Amino acid sequence: MARRTAAFRPAPGPSPNIVRPPLDEIDRQLLRELAADARIPNNALARRVGIAPSTCLGRVRALRQRGVIRGYYADVDPTALGRPIQAMIAVRLQAHARGHIPDFMANIATLPEVLNVFLLGGADDFHVHIAASSTDNLRDFVVVNLSGDPDVALTETNLIFDHIRAGLVH
Repeated sequence: MARRTAAFRPAPGPSPNIVRPPLDEIDRQLLRELAADARIPNNALARRVGIAPSTCLGRVRALRQRGVIRGYYADVDPTALGRPIQAMIAVRLQAHARGHIPDFMANIATLPEVLNVFLLGGADDFHVHIAASSTDNLRDFVVVNLSGDPDVALTETNLIFDHIRAGLVH
């Protein structure tokens, strides 16, 4: 399906004990522009932000190395790929299966219908965002891959009628 792959391999994220330097206003402007158009050429990006192209290149490289920029993606319309039905499925695992969380996430993410997997805090353990080819495909996904898993205690499927991708950097 619309598998998203990074155009580069991001540097491993910093250790949880290492504090990242704060983002300044130039970093935030760069991130806003890249979030709007990740394919913008460096010269145009530098011009929009008001810095030299060499400075721009260095700052973007530093943002990648620090793990702030995690990748560049193509936002592909699932309908164009024959998967017009999107759903967000809440999943709750059995209490004894808490140790299986990393494996569950890794396995579910490999399925062709899956667009995103979110690990949650709260009543549900995951939200799984999928794009299905039909209502039968959606039903089969839930029945076979989720309800059929002995580690899964509960699922709740919500259809997505429409969505807007919001900007991440304000």
